Amino acid sequence: MLATHAPSLSFNDTAVAFASKSDAELRQMYALFAAMNNNTLVKAGGGMMKAALKWGLPVKFLIKKTIFEQFCGGETIQECLPVIEELGRYNIGTILDYSVEGEGSDKSYDHTRDEILATIDLAHRSTHIPFSVFKVTGLADSVILEKVQAKQTLTQAEQASFERSKARVDAICGRAHQYGVRVFVDAEESWFQETVDNLAYEMMAKYNRESAIVWNTYQLYRHDRLEAIQQACETAKREGYYLGGKLVRGAYMEKESRTAAQRGYQNPINPTKEATDQLYNESLRYCVTHVDRISICAGTHNEASSLLLTELMQEHNLRPQDTRIWFAQLYGMSDNLSYNLANAGYNTAKYVPYGPVEAVMPYLLRRADENTAIAGQSSREFSLIQREMTRRKSKK
Repeated sequence: MLATHAPSLSFNDTAVAFASKSDAELRQMYALFAAMNNNTLVKAGGGMMKAALKWGLPVKFLIKKTIFEQFCGGETIQECLPVIEELGRYNIGTILDYSVEGEGSDKSYDHTRDEILATIDLAHRSTHIPFSVFKVTGLADSVILEKVQAKQTLTQAEQASFERSKARVDAICGRAHQYGVRVFVDAEESWFQETVDNLAYEMMAKYNRESAIVWNTYQLYRHDRLEAIQQACETAKREGYYLGGKLVRGAYMEKESRTAAQRGYQNPINPTKEATDQLYNESLRYCVTHVDRISICAGTHNEASSLLLTELMQEHNLRPQDTRIWFAQLYGMSDNLSYNLANAGYNTAKYVPYGPVEAVMPYLLRRADENTAIAGQSSREFSLIQREMTRRKSKK
């Protein structure tokens, strides 16, 4: 049974949700989300932005002052500092996410490693950065990761490349452990996720002996992920280390379904959104029940799941400030969750992507598509902004 009374927070409290926004910033958000409510405009606009950047047309300033400013912290770590401070004023942590997709060379992989190490160094010096994050595909060749999962024999050159990739992962996790900074290993596509999982668990066994430093990511739109969490928990308990788990719904649904059909294997994605929601909430229940072994971050924009986690914490007598439980949302989205959770005392953080405008365009276009594709996401953001604008007008 859940706790009989809800926590003292409301995700409809727009005064708290938009406390950091000026009237002018609210109007700019209003215009942007109004545009993202229009699927045709999003599709056409995305294509035009990509073409304009490709042909060197002077649109970078326009992009940077609109969609980039809404969803990204800056082009460099230095440019992100004001965003980090601003979120910190409202007790919201920052997760700096270097959102540049790798170029497939050792030089680019080494550059990404160094960038992640720089975020860990900053997290060590800042009270406002509770996590760092990286994708293994930013450090390794995905073709080799897939061959490892398929248990195909690697060539000598491929094996050497894989060993260099593992060394990059170890360098990041080792630095995180040295400084006591938690680090997320982001989720990837299913055909090499097992390789990523195994790397994460290897790092946990090495660095999570005192607490959860390395955290793996579980995409709960996959029907086998709760079982994966349960197995990982049993292994961690048996081998004497702590498990860190970031729970998300998932990021590659169409690609996963399409690839499963092309390759002729069972689709790993749940058949319905309701099934995913149920599995996500089941996973929250399991993790809170096993919080002595698992630290969790609910990486979700879903209000019902976020509220459920606060209720589960009450039921298990866990304080909102318990460092083993976190909530996280993407920067520029779902401020009604982030700011109200933080205001009620829960550990809350924002994923803040950064990188050169041209390089993070794939990320930005995914955000625009996501806001349009998720039923009601843009409409929800839009209506909350409208409500706050009306509330402020009534106060004048």
